[in-house]
Amino acid sequence: MTAVDFTPSSRTPHERREFWVFLLVALLIIGAGIGLRDPWPADEPRFALAAKQMVESGNWLIPHRGTELYSDKPPMFMVMQAAAYELTRSWRIAFLLPSLLAALGTLILIYDFGRRVWNHRIGLWAAIAVLATFQFVYQAKRAQIDPVVTFFITLANYGLLRHFLLGPNWRAYWLGCFAAGLGVISKGVGILALFMFLPFLFARWRRWEHMPQFEGGVWRWTGGALAFLIAIGLWIVPLLLALISRDSPELQAYAHDILFRQTAGRYANSWAHEHPPWYFLEVVAYAWMPLTIAMVGAFPRWLDGLRARDARILLPLAWVAIVFVFFSIPTGKRDMYILPALPWVALLVAPFMDDLRQRAWFRWVTFAFIMLLAILFLALGAYAWSGSMQRANELVIERGIGNNGLMLWAFIVAVGAVAACSAMFFRVRRSLIGLGVTLAGMWLLWGFWAYPILNDSNSAAKVMRHAGELAGPDAQIALVGWKEQNLLLADRQVTDFGFRKPRHLQLAEAIIWLEADPADRQVFILEDAMQPCVHTDTARFVGNANRRAWYLFGADAVSAACRGGNVPQPVSEKIDQDDEE
Repeated sequence: MTAVDFTPSSRTPHERREFWVFLLVALLIIGAGIGLRDPWPADEPRFALAAKQMVESGNWLIPHRGTELYSDKPPMFMVMQAAAYELTRSWRIAFLLPSLLAALGTLILIYDFGRRVWNHRIGLWAAIAVLATFQFVYQAKRAQIDPVVTFFITLANYGLLRHFLLGPNWRAYWLGCFAAGLGVISKGVGILALFMFLPFLFARWRRWEHMPQFEGGVWRWTGGALAFLIAIGLWIVPLLLALISRDSPELQAYAHDILFRQTAGRYANSWAHEHPPWYFLEVVAYAWMPLTIAMVGAFPRWLDGLRARDARILLPLAWVAIVFVFFSIPTGKRDMYILPALPWVALLVAPFMDDLRQRAWFRWVTFAFIMLLAILFLALGAYAWSGSMQRANELVIERGIGNNGLMLWAFIVAVGAVAACSAMFFRVRRSLIGLGVTLAGMWLLWGFWAYPILNDSNSAAKVMRHAGELAGPDAQIALVGWKEQNLLLADRQVTDFGFRKPRHLQLAEAIIWLEADPADRQVFILEDAMQPCVHTDTARFVGNANRRAWYLFGADAVSAACRGGNVPQPVSEKIDQDDEE
């Protein structure tokens, strides 16, 4: 293991060029396709819609989903999207820009920390390992909160560990605590970064290696708590002032839901995405590939580092373990919950990469992984292209993919071809380079080829265009049983009757609204919400999108029994679990 140098070494011009070339490659891979698609479900349209309504209303504190307040997440990510729109004036760019910048920031932080604790090469290996991991790039290319909260947690850990391992550095410590607070007001879980105190206190107590001596009074340590609370106060204080100044039951319900039910309540009593306690081990096995391969080789070396009482290994490794345990306790789990741990696992792998790449088993496993990707993509793409794969044919219909999905199947074949060519050209000896080319090719093809093919069906853009054409340029349109992408991509101002409100109540209000001006009004409705009040033979079929069928109807399609908004309550109402957070 390379000896640590607590004085950050100055980089050579060659090392600086290497880093900037890497950052340019990362920008190309993560940024590929920005501007070529609209928000895709499940999470992207709801955040983009809230951001769009912030810009249009001028209210950047309380996000809305149509006419309802949106209390599932704090507003910070949506504020960032709204700010990005104010800079770019393009929603296709703005909704993805925060994720792109957060991902690049995470790569810069993990590189810089590796460089400071070890050297430039290890820092670069750490950043490369993060960029090579499936889950990181996939999430970075999506407009979800997780890349942003990962950046804030990484920044928090960066500041804390610079103080704990390379300090004392009180400014870095305060910055880390402040960043943890920003993580809290992004998604609530930013407080996880402060769990780094647990292995730090243990290492100080047991006098582990590479722990600096600290001087300074208690006020410096408590300054971290103040920085943490100041960051949280950037959102909480304006929210409390709004509660005091407005006597609004709706706003009070919003504050109670987001401050209690969506945080502690959601953790203690999960209501969706139930998985067993070992679920995240499965996630590491497939979503963290190919980093998982390097983790297998690095694991014995981590044990050696712990036996040597090396705090550089203990602190990030123990923190990663805490994160896994923390998210494994509740029944509700999603794969991206452990994303903040990924950069620190990559950092722990990085010091041993030069040794691993010399090992024959590592090169062979990497080569086998490339070949597996080639075989899977080529076989799947060819089978779907042939028209013999029933599930592929059903997918084309459910998603409303044009040209019978041929361009999509061609994309899958192209990815397999890139992997096969990389395996043949770089072979076993240079399999790491071959893997890099394969992954880069896959993500570039995904952004520049697959985005335009899938956008109309995934985003509901085609359905909403068609709805506008069927209704006519001057018609008023209302939504029933709608999803965020329908309101977001409508070609005009539309009317909604609530999002969480039961569909039969939405339909009742829509019928009353429709009958008030039947000549100029139409209702856009989910097929499942039509019966028993709307005649499907009179309503007009708009299209399929997001595995749903959509219709447009006027007053003439309403059954006599339901006129006047007399809509019966169904025995049960289907919930679209795939769109729940």
